[in-house]
Amino acid sequence: MMSPLAVHRTAPLAAGAPAHAAPSSPGAGYGAGVSSDAPLMAIDPSTRRLRLLSANIQAGSSTRRYSDYATRSWSHVLPAGNKRWALDQIAQLAGTHDIVGLQEADPGSWRSGFTNQTHYLAERGGFDWWTHQPNRNVANLASSANGLLARIEPVEVQSHPLPGRISGRGMLLARFGEGAEGLSIAVAHLSLGAQSRRSQLSFIAELLHDHPNAVLMGDFNCTADTPEMDILYRNTRLQPPSCAIQTFPSWRPAKAIDHVLATGSLVCNDMQAMPAALSDHLAVSVAMDVPVAALQSTRDAA
Repeated sequence: MMSPLAVHRTAPLAAGAPAHAAPSSPGAGYGAGVSSDAPLMAIDPSTRRLRLLSANIQAGSSTRRYSDYATRSWSHVLPAGNKRWALDQIAQLAGTHDIVGLQEADPGSWRSGFTNQTHYLAERGGFDWWTHQPNRNVANLASSANGLLARIEPVEVQSHPLPGRISGRGMLLARFGEGAEGLSIAVAHLSLGAQSRRSQLSFIAELLHDHPNAVLMGDFNCTADTPEMDILYRNTRLQPPSCAIQTFPSWRPAKAIDHVLATGSLVCNDMQAMPAALSDHLAVSVAMDVPVAALQSTRDAA
């Protein structure tokens, strides 16, 4: 069942606290990413260029090899490890973007030291607006959420639980412009099993069916050419990515399972995979030319 989500205005940081402003170049000050080598194109006057980022941040935990899933499993439930350092690194990356979709952000459970990680990243990344969608809570020890950071105020944000054999997956849907042509950005974290993903993608396709200017970003746990992804391509205007950007595992990327999909009206350039601190996923960054009309809101005229 759909429910509205509150959108929070980020308060200014206290004096002396580090913040990361938004430079115009992707990943400036953060390090090189794995790029599609697509050049940055000149911006049409009828469009606005936005930098988007999708990042599974693994709640600030560190995974550098497969054995860490066993030997460092404690870090997924205990408030230990260097999570605050990791969040500051992620904030530096996020701060070079305009809209960021987060997966596996802790909404404030014990393992994060009761820190709402989406809020923390909004503050440190210099974002004006943030919201989150808590999806899974393990005995108040370890919780997980989708999150959204934005420099543009969303008109509306909705929370949609996703179907599946095991509960705890969701999609956050934000609208950044009014009317049928408004920009819609969805952040999702899909299941590991193909059967559950098929149900989830069918649900998402139904929601995005009538959205001409839409983006779906997140951890899909599958490549863009798996059979269940055809459900999206057939029933929405979302298009397969022009190239496969490998994101998992982060220490030796071999699988392209994190995606930023867009409808044909949105022109994507300079897609890159970039480290999200020590998460087991690389983040996906893209420059996107969005029709100005898709961002118009009556709030802009107020």
